[in-house]
Amino acid sequence: MTTARTATPSTARAINDRLALDLLLEQGPLTATELRELTGLSRPTVADLLERLQRGGLIAVVGERGEQRRGPNARLYALVASRAHLAAVDVREGGASLVVADLTGHTLGAAEVPVEGLGDDGTAARIVRTLLDTAREAGVEQLHTVAVGAPGLVDPATGRLHSTGALPAWHAELLAALRELPGTEVILENEVNLAGRAEYRIGAARDRDTFVLMWLGHSVGAAVILDGKLRRGASGGTGEICFLPVPGTVRLPDATSCEGGFHDLVGSAAVCGLARAHGLPADQADDASAAEAAVHAALGALGDGEPGGPFLDELAERIAIGAASVCVVLDPGCVVLGGETGRAGGAELAGRVERRLAVLSPLRTEVRAGTAGGGAVLGGAVLTAGDAVRRDLFGEP
Repeated sequence: MTTARTATPSTARAINDRLALDLLLEQGPLTATELRELTGLSRPTVADLLERLQRGGLIAVVGERGEQRRGPNARLYALVASRAHLAAVDVREGGASLVVADLTGHTLGAAEVPVEGLGDDGTAARIVRTLLDTAREAGVEQLHTVAVGAPGLVDPATGRLHSTGALPAWHAELLAALRELPGTEVILENEVNLAGRAEYRIGAARDRDTFVLMWLGHSVGAAVILDGKLRRGASGGTGEICFLPVPGTVRLPDATSCEGGFHDLVGSAAVCGLARAHGLPADQADDASAAEAAVHAALGALGDGEPGGPFLDELAERIAIGAASVCVVLDPGCVVLGGETGRAGGAELAGRVERRLAVLSPLRTEVRAGTAGGGAVLGGAVLTAGDAVRRDLFGEP
């Protein structure tokens, strides 16, 4: 028989502090009275924690609530956003996007670093230099945490990046250079997993604890969130649906290439090829931007006798094939379509996929268009870095 243990005074104080700090983060400046109402804590307990958090430099008085009686109870308390700073980096084959943010996640600076071809020996150093310059321009001298989103598998045991394809050498060099920054924690995460976190926290799946994000861009991937937790698998490979064997391709994928897998049905090159087959304009670059433009063209061409509808129907059929395979194994109840193709298709494409999925799978599944936007990977990285900073400063929740 297990006996419940009573929290020690220090543990109770830590729990109360974290509760108050989380409320200030989520709801902005609050008065002592509002904190008492939201937490259910006593007046002396709230007064004690406010004094303690001010001494620790985590909160400060930022004004007074005008409608309340003037005095101590009307003072507005807020997080000291400059207490720590973080950064997020979205690493792609063609370059890197980055943002610098404060403790609350508010963006202080942003930059793009394009990379020509496969890059060179100075590419990683140039990106790190741009990050530090962006931080300094925002008045930030020290970065507490940097979260990096990159394509490939991130080993849960070692935190190392393993590629399922041929990634440029500067990806690994960049991670090594970031890890040399003094006093800075570096978190590496698969880019689609970060986008999934963004959809979960600020996007289309805010009301779901279980869902799958299908990322439809240059390549294809998935983020799996079950019971509120991101699932990575034994080797970090959960969601590598680009390798999923599916009907409609000319061959099967293998351990070294996803060609012949689900990638060949809904990757950007496949979407562009499908658009051209339906008489829609599609740039021969066959990249994610071209696929996005092709889907927009299809939406603009909807109507009787126009090619937009048949194209969207066939694209939805292809997406539903992969989604059905995922759903009959995981039964997530909700699939979010993200990436450039999913974002461009919006509710129109999501609705068509949902209807086709209902025919292919006996499991009822809602399909939604992603709403975290084109910066979903960066948004997820900011959230991930922010969580790490707050765990360090506020303590474990």
